[in-house]
Amino acid sequence: MGGVRLGQAGTQVDLAGGAPVLPKDVTARSWIVADAESGEVLAAHNAHWRLAPASTLKMLFADTVLPRFPGTARHKVTPKDLEGLGPGSSLVGIKENETYSVHDLWLGVFLKSGNDAVRVLSAMNGGVGPTVAAMNEHAEELQALDTHVVSPDGYDASGQVSSAYDLTLIARSGLQKKDFREYCSTVRAAFPGETKKDKTGKITRRTFEIQNTNRLLRGDYDISQYPGIAGVKNGNTTNAGATFTGVAERGGRVLLVTVMNPEKSAHNEVYKETAALFDWGFQAAGKVRPVGELVPPKGAAQSGAQPSKGTGEDSAATGGAGGSGDGSAKPVAGAVTGKGAGGVGVAMAITGGVLVLLAGAAYLVNRRWPLPDLVRRRR
Repeated sequence: MGGVRLGQAGTQVDLAGGAPVLPKDVTARSWIVADAESGEVLAAHNAHWRLAPASTLKMLFADTVLPRFPGTARHKVTPKDLEGLGPGSSLVGIKENETYSVHDLWLGVFLKSGNDAVRVLSAMNGGVGPTVAAMNEHAEELQALDTHVVSPDGYDASGQVSSAYDLTLIARSGLQKKDFREYCSTVRAAFPGETKKDKTGKITRRTFEIQNTNRLLRGDYDISQYPGIAGVKNGNTTNAGATFTGVAERGGRVLLVTVMNPEKSAHNEVYKETAALFDWGFQAAGKVRPVGELVPPKGAAQSGAQPSKGTGEDSAATGGAGGSGDGSAKPVAGAVTGKGAGGVGVAMAITGGVLVLLAGAAYLVNRRWPLPDLVRRRR
């Protein structure tokens, strides 16, 4: 899928004159660098190796389930909703018998990689079984044929696999949706806590801050926020190791990079290797011959047209990433609201960028599948 060379083992790159060499310190078992708009794959390493994806699989969960419920919908959590959580699961802190908006739950999925939030949304969607079936069906529609879902949250499970190529396809599909873009680029937000009585006997429900675990988005003591980063999703389990798919913009070009299971075990290694591949990709763009392509979904290839607006792309059907009811999670602070730079709703606000709507020009299926709402720097 995507070309003969992408099915071959080892590193695939076709350097033209003046192209920089690939970074030598990339130790991941599998990785890919692709142009998000044209779909051209600039370079790859074992692109179709079927590996455990960890929580990067939540991108497929979101791309499948996000269009099904408006952000304002509310759900009271039952004990059954949280059944089946694996030991050591990443959690956002959902409590039984508390009510959350769908908006709250998606923030829990994207920021804290909360398996508890995934379980609640799966329960709303008919249960884990139907949700897994829908995810596998959607993966097939996206032509992500290396992917097999067993657990909707990406928790290690026998037979659960994906590939760097597939995760990049999935991210590209998710980024067609406005809510997906906004959630995956949110740095921090307030999340509803438990309902309690205060000292006066008044019933209150305070919020607590959650922060995105994507270190290229938020930064850490040993790694800075990556210039131009705008999502997407990270993961880490015993079986999968560290995994990450990111999207970033520089000079009007948008790249997707997926890195799976670096052999080097240094702190934040998956982000450091991703940053190195982003740097290479932006320098090499236009100086390398593509070694493959990101294929469009089956429906797009068959219809020869852009994805239907009825599938959740940039429509109000999902209620909007900010569409929450009373007590739901909202960004703590943001450059857009003028409340400070610490809690921007969109990653590019950190670097002075804005989201702008591109003109809806026609494109050639199998050659271009542009994001409808790209990050652009304000010059």
